[in-house]
Amino acid sequence: MEKEKRIVAGFDVGGAHLKVTRAENGRIVAASTVATPLWQGLDKLAAGFRETEPIYRGAELNAFTMTGELSDIFPSREAGVAGLLHQIAARFPADSLIYAGPESFVSIDAAANLAMNVASANWHATATLAARLAGDGLLVDMGSTTTDIIPLEAGSLANEGYSDAERLLTGELVYTGFTRTFLFGIASSAPVRGKLTPLMNEYFASIADVHRILGVLDEADDRHPSADGKEKTVAGSIARLARMVGRDAGDLLPGEWRHVAAWFSERQLRTVYDAAFRVAGKLAPDAPIVGAGIGRWQIRRLAERMERRFIDFAGLIPADEAVRGEASSAAPASAVALLAAG
Repeated sequence: MEKEKRIVAGFDVGGAHLKVTRAENGRIVAASTVATPLWQGLDKLAAGFRETEPIYRGAELNAFTMTGELSDIFPSREAGVAGLLHQIAARFPADSLIYAGPESFVSIDAAANLAMNVASANWHATATLAARLAGDGLLVDMGSTTTDIIPLEAGSLANEGYSDAERLLTGELVYTGFTRTFLFGIASSAPVRGKLTPLMNEYFASIADVHRILGVLDEADDRHPSADGKEKTVAGSIARLARMVGRDAGDLLPGEWRHVAAWFSERQLRTVYDAAFRVAGKLAPDAPIVGAGIGRWQIRRLAERMERRFIDFAGLIPADEAVRGEASSAAPASAVALLAAG
């Protein structure tokens, strides 16, 4: 008779996405990320739970982490944690676990009194797992919106900050991501035919357009509408990028627009590099960079610039080959599932 499987579902409840993974016998076998724009209402989260139900169906244990408490649908982070805990309690068994950073996993009831530990603790879960698997290194997790940069030493976290405010000051949190970042959040001007052109201070395009033009974007990772609500094609992205510099797509040749796009991606990389250089100062020169999230293409470039070996989180975690990429893109959900599995 086949041994009964230990099935653990991991959830990362974000403000823009819900990430869900399934671990069986300590191995990720399924993973999914769906758009859940909480700023439009909690019904988006409910829809996300329904859509991902096949992933967590039959789980013996459900483990959660979150960043969605930051959504402006909530008046404060504490209220956001309470609101999301209510959503979880209404849909999942009472023995579900909530990740509370240094406190590890706690019950739903206990989490209500640890709001500041629970709030945006998903990076801590990913870093804890990465530290156990890699030992030493610099974890860099670039998602759709933010990048976490966490030093790992001897199997433990060596971070200086914990809250978002603290990590912004230390460089351990950089508010730039692979798809959702607005271009005017990366730069105030861009070179066009050799002239530095001020940008239109409008949401005409996102970094997803840049990476689409460069041919490095997996379309499955761009789950939200484009800035103009139109097609997600290279031509559509060029049209949106052109508006940022007061032009139409036909004003420049395709190769010239690619040059402009490459500059924006480079500017983003410089921002991450500056923070990573600061954070990595305490690490040994041979400590590798562990890259997670949908922005691993950018993190590989970072590793080259910093002259450090690159380790893909996707290859580091125990997971079925077919789901490694998605499991890394949903790194915090994978982390809580594997950590809760013991």
